[in-house]
Amino acid sequence: MKKFLSTKEVAQFIGINEKMVYTLVAEKGLPATKVTGKWLFPRHLVEQWIETNTINYPEAVLQESLPSGLLIIAGSNDLLLERSITLFNSLHTDHMAVFGNLGSMGGLRALRRNQCHIASSHLLQDNENEYNFEFANQELDRAPVVVNFCRREQGILIHPDNSKSLHRFEDLASPGIRILNRPLGTGTRLLFDRELKKAGINPEQLDGYRTEIHRHLDVGLEILAGRADAGPGIRPVAALLNLHFIPIRWERYDLLVSKERFFDKTIQLFMGLLHEPEFLKLSDTLDGYDLKTSGRMVFPKD
Repeated sequence: MKKFLSTKEVAQFIGINEKMVYTLVAEKGLPATKVTGKWLFPRHLVEQWIETNTINYPEAVLQESLPSGLLIIAGSNDLLLERSITLFNSLHTDHMAVFGNLGSMGGLRALRRNQCHIASSHLLQDNENEYNFEFANQELDRAPVVVNFCRREQGILIHPDNSKSLHRFEDLASPGIRILNRPLGTGTRLLFDRELKKAGINPEQLDGYRTEIHRHLDVGLEILAGRADAGPGIRPVAALLNLHFIPIRWERYDLLVSKERFFDKTIQLFMGLLHEPEFLKLSDTLDGYDLKTSGRMVFPKD
């Protein structure tokens, strides 16, 4: 299958005339690139563009495409979420919850493609007050239900002995510091890049900036093993591994569900778990969580 389509091939693919293709590029954001004076269209991006601009999804397909009794959560990973999934599976043996570690943006895209029931996300908006709404509006055709899972503290994980004397965020730019990073599309990477810009630090000058680790816990373990001096992560990991921690901010970590699915039995069982004493006890040994708003609907509001 060809990876790139010509203007004529795109017109045939969509079923329009060639002049309309140029209009879609200029006005509707149809993905295209110009090489040696000719327009080329990456086929997979054209297909994604069509999918993103689709409206009136068949309700029957939405309801039947994911197996009954299976709960798929995808997006940003979290220690408390992992423990909650284990608790859910132990309490509801006729159901099964699984997690796909895709990062916050990956979770939203999986939700759009109907590949998961719940997306977990903590994407900080430009105003630095709200989370997730702007990104959900960009990725999803319809506003989802947003339920808070927890609040947690983000910062920089440091080796327990802190032999490099890292005490402020700006110290990451000191000579001889090796860091780890999180992948693009994760809420932690978004926050880290934002803080680097605020501090006037050129990320490309940081040793290890391009070394991407996919889980918070693994960042902590790499630092504990001495393979890096520091990396962005959450305080609960620092508490679990006894790492030094430089705080940045508390954040809202949310669960997003399509309105059509929100009242599915399995989803409601999981949401109900967030109000139970068993759930509240899960964070007793992990510093850096605030569960006061866990299970509260953030959108739509009453």
